[in-house]
Amino acid sequence: MSIKALILGVASAALLTACGGGDAAPTQQAPSKAAEGAAPAATSAGIRVVGSSTVYPFSTKVAQEFKNKTGINVVVESTGSGGGHKLFCSGADASTPDITNSSRRQKKSEFDKCVGNGVDEIVEVKIGFDGIVLANAIDSAGMDMSLKDVYLAFAKEVPTSDTDCTMIANPNNTWADINPSLPANKIEAYGPPPTSGTRDAFVEIAMEGGAKKVPCLASLRKQDKKAFGNLAHTLREDGKWIDAGENDNALVQTLVNTPTAVGVFGYSFLDQNTDKIKGAKIDGTEPAFENIAAGDYPVARSLYFYIKKAHLSSTAGLQEFALEFTSDEAAGPGGYLEEIGLVPLPDAERAAVRAAVESMSPYTQ
Repeated sequence: MSIKALILGVASAALLTACGGGDAAPTQQAPSKAAEGAAPAATSAGIRVVGSSTVYPFSTKVAQEFKNKTGINVVVESTGSGGGHKLFCSGADASTPDITNSSRRQKKSEFDKCVGNGVDEIVEVKIGFDGIVLANAIDSAGMDMSLKDVYLAFAKEVPTSDTDCTMIANPNNTWADINPSLPANKIEAYGPPPTSGTRDAFVEIAMEGGAKKVPCLASLRKQDKKAFGNLAHTLREDGKWIDAGENDNALVQTLVNTPTAVGVFGYSFLDQNTDKIKGAKIDGTEPAFENIAAGDYPVARSLYFYIKKAHLSSTAGLQEFALEFTSDEAAGPGGYLEEIGLVPLPDAERAAVRAAVESMSPYTQ
């Protein structure tokens, strides 16, 4: 369907529901729920998107561009990846979200829950790459840490030594306790909560990666992957790690107000706030666009959104919104999403993703 045809198709509905759409920013209008037996709410409320706080700014930008072109409102909510999948998979009726953003791939348990609740056709869309950064205030001491340092800073329990895997409560109180080259500041990290895909990716990439650098834990991994995973994934609970919620903009302000603290979040927020914060090097590599794109930065991940195919017939503009999101203008090199921190996919992979959106091909786990 062309954009012109789409505009003509929704013009009458827009006149009848002007109060529901209006000129408000896409993120400011709360979605309305359909009354039992009523026509799908999406026809009047627009497209509803939930999920990842990391993907949120990209989705919001596309929503704004899409509304400018079509007049269709897109409500974007930052619920965290886990919270988004829970809402998305709760059912296929009109009161449920059309799309969920995710800073990790959908888990099999989430996919199975979707299918069990009648959401049995899901279109998976990879949009690009992002790095997970450890950042502090711009005027604070710079940090160059290894993945092993990250593990030793944030694990609830650590080995007595590299060769003795007798586990003890994490005794490290300052960064210098772990590595004398790091500042003698107390360890105080504001990071994503358990519902966040950034949290999932951080423990899977950074914490596991660091634990593998401890020789006795590397040996344990070969013998018992489950035990190794439990040790690598369990963050400390003594106040050194603080769950900071899903508002990464608020987290940036916290770092400005607390110069000795570090924050854990997606690269895009670092990229948008370079006048306030700076990123730590990991294994000698800066969290920079070119390093993430080249695969050199150690803590990088893919970003996604998922479309509920069952809503295509009832949610005006749903496929067209996804096509806008995956267009070269948005997600390609030099696109408007790159300008706010998204690292684009390689050309061939981006073309394959675009084709899946054009055909609305459901994926399988």
